[in-house]
Amino acid sequence: MTPRHFLQFRDFTREEHEHLFARTRWIKDRFKRYERYWPLEDRTLAMIFEKPSTRTRMSFEAGMHQLGGAAIYLYTRDSQLGRGEPVEDAAQVISRMCDVIMVRTFEQDIIDRFAGSSRVPVINGLTNEYHPCQILADVYTYQEHRGPIRGRTVAWIGDSNNVCNTWLQAAQLFDFKLNISTPPGYEVESERLNSNCESFRDPMTAARGADLVTTDVWTSMGFEAENEERRRDFQDWQVDADMMRAAKKEALFMHCLPAHRGEEVAAEVIDGPQSVVWDEAENRLHTQKALLEFLVLGKLSG
Repeated sequence: MTPRHFLQFRDFTREEHEHLFARTRWIKDRFKRYERYWPLEDRTLAMIFEKPSTRTRMSFEAGMHQLGGAAIYLYTRDSQLGRGEPVEDAAQVISRMCDVIMVRTFEQDIIDRFAGSSRVPVINGLTNEYHPCQILADVYTYQEHRGPIRGRTVAWIGDSNNVCNTWLQAAQLFDFKLNISTPPGYEVESERLNSNCESFRDPMTAARGADLVTTDVWTSMGFEAENEERRRDFQDWQVDADMMRAAKKEALFMHCLPAHRGEEVAAEVIDGPQSVVWDEAENRLHTQKALLEFLVLGKLSG
């Protein structure tokens, strides 16, 4: 059988995402009650990192152990991938030695090629274009706090990066409105836009009436040379208390972390009562456990 992969958020149907959310609730409840759940006993996850990470490594490695399996960390510089081995060859070999693979890399083409040669499911842990595991956790976190996200309004403030691109896919799949405000020159590529999104020149207008306000760092990994220029360009795109007041009274704030207080978000917002960033970070663990279970074993109920 051809394995299922999770390379973009839209690789799964809405019904499949809802299944993952139901499994997440069940798995998280077991975790909070210290009840052992080992459906992936004797299974192995290979984690391939070209881009280093704290949350991605911790959530996948801890998650696999909590499901009864084992996780192997591979940094490309310490492997033949870092010495020029073709991606397709590495995928052929690694996928014969494990049950599921997570790849965190730069170009989407790399993970697409890897998945095309893999005998087991491949998960996108992050690429320059998409971050589906993050938005899986974000949508789940919103629904955990406020109920269904359908018909709601999400405001994205800042760079049109991989997280923003994935929110665009989620908006279309879950039928909510996505307001996007980026500085001039950092707009979303036109081919990524859809009928569920609207672009705003003024970030305050984008946030007005929103149910969720979310952002990310101004300078993503790989763009460090642009840091000073981006600080100047993005200075009016900080999520501060005034912006949160423009949103709905019960609006939530999210950030995929790590965050720079005083840049893309004010300390009073990220550390304030509307912020759910710590729940959001923890839910990477639980949603990814549901994802691993689904890709390796298929649909389960409990």
